Amino acid sequence: MFDMYFWLTPIVILVLIVANAIKVLREYERGVIFTLGRFYKVKGPGIIIVIPMIQQMVRVDLRTIVMDVPTQDVISFDNVSVKVNAVIYYRVVDPQKAIINVERFMDATSQLAQTTLRSVLGKHELDEVLAERDKLNEDIQKILDSQTDAWGVKVANVEIKHVDLDESMIRAIARQAEAERQRRAKVIHADGEQQAAKKLVEAATELAEAPGAMQLRYMQTLTEIGGEQNSTIVFPLPMDLLEPLMAKIKDGK
Repeated sequence: MFDMYFWLTPIVILVLIVANAIKVLREYERGVIFTLGRFYKVKGPGIIIVIPMIQQMVRVDLRTIVMDVPTQDVISFDNVSVKVNAVIYYRVVDPQKAIINVERFMDATSQLAQTTLRSVLGKHELDEVLAERDKLNEDIQKILDSQTDAWGVKVANVEIKHVDLDESMIRAIARQAEAERQRRAKVIHADGEQQAAKKLVEAATELAEAPGAMQLRYMQTLTEIGGEQNSTIVFPLPMDLLEPLMAKIKDGK
């Protein structure tokens, strides 16, 4: 009986060591292996062997991570205070750098995203922040990607989600938009008046070149007035119409 326990104990210990040494990594996982504290290699996916008490493994997820950037208080270039939040998409492309070159790469990326968001938006005026989000997203993404490259992290995309303004600023923007619409309406009206004036000048020039046309136009106007249901019609008599008659009277004398 004693001999059985004597042999069974080492077998159980060996089985536990082997079981603890076998690791299974999924397709999207990699294992950063350290041997006695020194970097050895990156393994995975699949089944790998880690020597207990001599080697240690750190799992790294290679899938794209979606991270919400907390709301940041930003002062724009024209001294307007706004609250902005965003979302970033990034993934680990070099597990060795992500574990060795930075402590907790997820926290580091989040903090860097917050400071970069405030820095980039602070260089632009409020109108640009509201109207040029695509350009700002691209600028933030390039800055983050260049700075996280040393951490083995690739920032694929950045999206500004919300830009919250104070109520007073919202009313000011509404008044500005209304003033802009009125300005455009006045400009369009002025352009129409200018075009109409040009056409009237052209028409007057053509009528002046043909005196008979002026008489015909006058008679047409009288016809239009007479067609309406008016009991009394008062109209001026142009001197141009009387000149031929006066000339005949003078010739008769």
